[in-house]
Amino acid sequence: MTLNADDTALVARPRPEASGTTRQPDARPAMGRLIGVDLARGLAVFGMYAAHVGPDPSDGGSTGFFMELAHGRASALFAFLAGFSIALITGRRTPKTGRAGRQAVAKVVIRAFVLLALGTALTLTGTPVEVILAFYGLYFLLVLPLYRLSARPLAVIAASGALILPQVLYVAQHILDPGGGEGGGPGGIWAWPADADGIVSLLFTGGYPALAWLPFVVAGMAVARLDLASTVVRTRLAITGVTLAVLGYGGSFLALHLVPGAASALKVAGAGEGGSVMSAWWSDTAGYPTGTTPAWLLAASPHSETTLSIVANAGVAILVLAACLAATDAFPYFRRLAAPVIAVGTMSLTAYVFHIVGIHVLGMDELPGAPLHVLFVFLVAVTAFATLWSRFFARGPLEWLLGQATRVAEHVR
Repeated sequence: MTLNADDTALVARPRPEASGTTRQPDARPAMGRLIGVDLARGLAVFGMYAAHVGPDPSDGGSTGFFMELAHGRASALFAFLAGFSIALITGRRTPKTGRAGRQAVAKVVIRAFVLLALGTALTLTGTPVEVILAFYGLYFLLVLPLYRLSARPLAVIAASGALILPQVLYVAQHILDPGGGEGGGPGGIWAWPADADGIVSLLFTGGYPALAWLPFVVAGMAVARLDLASTVVRTRLAITGVTLAVLGYGGSFLALHLVPGAASALKVAGAGEGGSVMSAWWSDTAGYPTGTTPAWLLAASPHSETTLSIVANAGVAILVLAACLAATDAFPYFRRLAAPVIAVGTMSLTAYVFHIVGIHVLGMDELPGAPLHVLFVFLVAVTAFATLWSRFFARGPLEWLLGQATRVAEHVR
C-alpha cells in the first residue's frame, strides 16, 4: 500500500519576467496535489480487490480476461507507487538534507516497522490472501539508502536489479527449497510467528519476494524525481511504459514459442494445469512451477518473478501513471468523474486493510473465485466510504494514525 500522507505539492513555477514585459502564462498547469498519482493508487486498489475477491480468471470469458488483467499487475503498480511515496516523503525533486533529511529517513523507518507489524497481524488472521504489507515494510528499509540519488542512477539501479535479481532469486529458491515447493522450505529462526511471513519468505520465497519486487520500488523513486508537470516528460514516460511492456510480454511470447524445449519443460514442471503452458507469457493461469526448471525464467506471467515479468509489469505501471497524470490535468470533467476513485487513492492503506478485514469477517476461504456481485459490493463499499470520509477529513483513518506515529521523527536533530 502506498502511504500518501506526506505527498508534496507540485506547483508550476512562474517564469521570470523582464521589467516592462507582459507576463506570458505558463503552459504547465498548476496542481495543489498530484491528483493523477491518487487516481493511479485508486486503480491499484480496485485491481487488488479484483484479484482477491473477484471471479477466478480461469473461468474464462470476458470477465475472466479482465480479472486476469488485475492479477499481479495491480500489486506491481502498488510497489511502483510505494517507491513514489518514499520519494515524496524524502523530497520529491530535490532530496532533503540536514535535519530535514534525517527526519524524513526516520519517518520512512517508522512507517516500515508499522507496516511489518500490521502485515504480520493481518497474516495471522488466516485469510487466504498473501498480505503484502509486511513485504512493503521490508522494501522501504532496503531502498532507503538510495533516497538521495537522482532519477538517472535510480533508473540504472532499477534496470540492473530487473536484469540480475530474478536470476539470483531463482538460485536462492532452489537452494532453500530443492523440492520446488514440496520440500517444506526453511523454518526455525527464519519463520515468525507460525503462519506469518518470516525473513526468508519476505526476501525469497513469499508471494512478493523482495529480490523480485525491489526494481518496481526503485523505478517509482526514479519517476518521482522527474518534472511530472512537463508534457514532454509525460510523453516520454508513456513511450517508455509501452516499450517496456512490449519488450517484456513480447519477449516472453517469442521465447516460449521459439526456444527449443521451453514449452515441454514447463509442462513437465507442472505449468498449464489451470490453462495453457503458452499463456505463461502474460497469464497466471499457467501456474507457478517456479524454481523447478530454468525454462520458467522465460515466462512473464505477473507472479513469475522473472526479468521479463518485471520489465513488462514495470512498463504497465509507468504507462498507467503517465495516463492518470495526463488525464486528470487535461480534462477537468474527467477529474470530477473520477473523484470517487481518487478518494480511494488518497487512503489506499485504509482501503487495502478494509478488504482484508472484510474477507476475514465474511469467512471467505476460497479466493479468487467469488461471484462478480461480491466484488461489486466491496468496490461500492470502499468507494462510498472514501468519498464520504474525504468530504470531512484530509487523510484516511489509517493514514492519519500513521501520520501521528511518525510525528516522533520531528524530535530527530
